[in-house]
Amino acid sequence: FASVQRGNPEIQRRAQEVIDRCAALGPENPVLLVHDVGAGGLSNAVPEAVAHSHRGGRIDLRAVPNDEPGMSPLEIWCNEAQERYVLAVAPERLPVFEALCRRERCPYAVIGHTTDDGVLRVADAHFGNDPVDLPVDVLLGKPPRMLRDVTRLARRGDGFDAGAIDPAEALQRLLRLPAVADKTFLVTIGDRTVGGLVSRDQMAGPWQVPVADAAVTLSGFKGYSGEAMAMGERTPLALLDAPASGRMAIGEAVTNIACADVRRLSDVRLSANWMAACGQPGEDADLFDTVRAVGEVLCPALGIAIPVGKDSLSMRTAWREAGAERAVLAPVSLIISAFAPVGDVRKCLTPELVLAEGETRLVLVDLGRGQDRLGGSCLAQVYGCMGDVPPDLDDPALLRGFFAAIRELADAGRILAYHDRSDGGLMVTALEMAFAARCGLELDLGVAGRVQAALFSEELGALLQVRDGDLPGVLEAFARHGLDGCVRAVGRPAAGDRVIVRAAGRTWIDEDRDALRAAWSETSWRMQQLRDHPDCADEEQASRLDRQDPGLAWQLTFDPQEDVAAPVVLAGARPTVAILREQGVNSQLEMAAAFDLAGFRAVDVHMTDLLEGRRTLEAFDGLVACGGFSYGDVLGAGEGWAKSILFNARARDAFEAWFTRPTTFTLGVCNGCQMLSALKELIPGAGSWPRFVRNRSEQFEARLSRVEVCDSPSLFFDGMVGSRLPIAVSHGEGRAEFAAGDAPEAARRLAVIRFIYNAGGVATRYPANPNGSPEGLAGLTTTDGRVTITMPHPERVFRSVQNSWYPRGAGEFSGWMRMFRNARRWLG
Repeated sequence: FASVQRGNPEIQRRAQEVIDRCAALGPENPVLLVHDVGAGGLSNAVPEAVAHSHRGGRIDLRAVPNDEPGMSPLEIWCNEAQERYVLAVAPERLPVFEALCRRERCPYAVIGHTTDDGVLRVADAHFGNDPVDLPVDVLLGKPPRMLRDVTRLARRGDGFDAGAIDPAEALQRLLRLPAVADKTFLVTIGDRTVGGLVSRDQMAGPWQVPVADAAVTLSGFKGYSGEAMAMGERTPLALLDAPASGRMAIGEAVTNIACADVRRLSDVRLSANWMAACGQPGEDADLFDTVRAVGEVLCPALGIAIPVGKDSLSMRTAWREAGAERAVLAPVSLIISAFAPVGDVRKCLTPELVLAEGETRLVLVDLGRGQDRLGGSCLAQVYGCMGDVPPDLDDPALLRGFFAAIRELADAGRILAYHDRSDGGLMVTALEMAFAARCGLELDLGVAGRVQAALFSEELGALLQVRDGDLPGVLEAFARHGLDGCVRAVGRPAAGDRVIVRAAGRTWIDEDRDALRAAWSETSWRMQQLRDHPDCADEEQASRLDRQDPGLAWQLTFDPQEDVAAPVVLAGARPTVAILREQGVNSQLEMAAAFDLAGFRAVDVHMTDLLEGRRTLEAFDGLVACGGFSYGDVLGAGEGWAKSILFNARARDAFEAWFTRPTTFTLGVCNGCQMLSALKELIPGAGSWPRFVRNRSEQFEARLSRVEVCDSPSLFFDGMVGSRLPIAVSHGEGRAEFAAGDAPEAARRLAVIRFIYNAGGVATRYPANPNGSPEGLAGLTTTDGRVTITMPHPERVFRSVQNSWYPRGAGEFSGWMRMFRNARRWLG
């Protein structure tokens, strides 16, 4: 509680844009070194930046930007404000750097220079002294080796016995446990499509269920290579066996990332985030033992490196309440983030069961070899217990063989669906796969005893869906990789809505899938009721249980692979389109990529370029106002951006002239949609447009929503009328609000897209209508069709692989590429 910091993502964004613009200069990049400011503040970043080149430095403490004049020299030098970087800039290139900072409205300061004497001297003009005056090698020299005298404590369990537990009752409890339950309430408030390079996010399948094992991103807007990221953590196990918790965290990260097209286990790199209550009895020893087990034994055995990480070693808090001393400390925790290059993002396996491949089987890969240890499990937790013996990664060779076998079988097309076994065990793993596909399940464990342990143990492993005919080959592949005896068929997907579990000739669970889904999503629903508009929370819970919902689908009235702009593109001309942005805009790169692929020359234009006269609009054929958070959305989203035009004579005249030019087109998306709607007084034929206000849910909404293309004069939607397809939604203020009573009727004729239900019909309920706009309104145009605004983001999903769900066999482009090609064809 002694370290309270401001957070300013808007400044962070501007700083990042400056660094990006510098990097784009290639050999002319003025930046020689970048050091982010984190722990220790400038007292750490500046010495390390100076020491990198084996030099000294002279720093002017009072040149450091500071909005708190009462701070002491120590506080200025050591505070950990995060939105800063320390850069080394070549002196002769400083004017270029300063110009880029002014363009991005990014504050900066020259705080000193390097020297050849190896001494770091920080001068404080206010007090007339040098609060820091030390040789750099002394400041950053090797500290004395730390010695701690610690004692290992014996960890004891509580004798938890699952044998008498009713599996059906246990399942109901587990599905509501936050570690197991639906995380939609968290997932949908974070922008998961920004940048246009996200291929797989948390959502899986046409019903967008948050059960994905790994995140997968694209390397660029062409090709299919990319990167995968997955996580692993098993903190509760540390209460019984800290080294086992560390090994299991790494094992879980590996079984998660195995769903992606990662060619070799040695391609995986780990980031380790350690947390512990150092100084508390037994905790230092647990941390030491876990670090050694992971760093010296397991990772070398797996051939995996941990090149980066961080630690928080004060995980204890104490207070006094009602005259009594109270304290809480966290057990040793290792949070693993795994990263790896991906050969082809299209080959990523998902938990969505495939129902169109004939008879299939569910195959359990059990790296615990049937031990089904329940110590530290979610099952024990929901009964208020810990258990005795936790699961562990007993043999690293099993995990190596598992990874190799999964890659071999995936390459051969023998795995239809994949989900790692994690929180909640086999039962929850299978259920989540059924939720993603909206099908039934029939599991048969075929065991005589310990049914509860077999269903709910959280040993490492995975559940695969394979064709009946491929089962012998699948078993043979795992046996060849050293997993003989670890793999067995445990059931199959089933038509209908029943979830049935049998073992030892008895039926243990027979439930309706939707009833189980309701239980799994209840925690998310209750959280949304408290945090968001409660009616929206109720409507989303009802939509999850709507048996008539057919899920997302593409229904196009045109061929998305047809390039209608090809004849004019082949003529050789590349018209110029201004990719316009203001501070906080974050969608300019994907927008530029879409227009570039359609045959345009995309040009980055910042509002400061126009306001300061470095560029004019006369040179462009098209103008696109991009999405993001201009002015941090504190001025009414894009309305602050619009006012910077309306209240600036030069900008107002330029935009008014632009909109009246009959040979130009304009597109505004998300934040740009809000901005253009606030400029409607300058735009001919836009008088009936609404303004855009806070979403009905009172939350930022990030979803893959379905829209229908309306009949309108918009040049962007020519030939697309009647098409129904998903689109990325990512906004907090997208609800259309009309000022006059007759405005909705006038705007109806100018609607270009509307939110619809998956089954068809204009969406009026949440979340199919994510912002609450009347009649599902999601975009409008002008009476002549030259200016179009959309609240959703077509530029983030113009390729099939940019969608978190797309039909099997889809081609390179989704239907949204047609918009950009239409613009190119319109210009001729």
